[in-house]
Amino acid sequence: MIRASGTVGFQGRPAIAASSRLTQAVAASLAIAALSLCLIVTLTVLTTKATMAMGLPV
Repeated sequence: MIRASGTVGFQGRPAIAASSRLTQAVAASLAIAALSLCLIVTLTVLTTKATMAMGLPV
């Protein structure tokens, strides 16, 4: 069996999978999602602390 030249393993030229604009859009959406998650966790913690500080009405 004869191998074709230039097709040995991963030594070929890498192909560009996505444009830089798409990569930047994905990175921006991930950053917004991370900030939203941090905001939700912060509000949950503050609300829990405020609720515990009020005590139970008797």
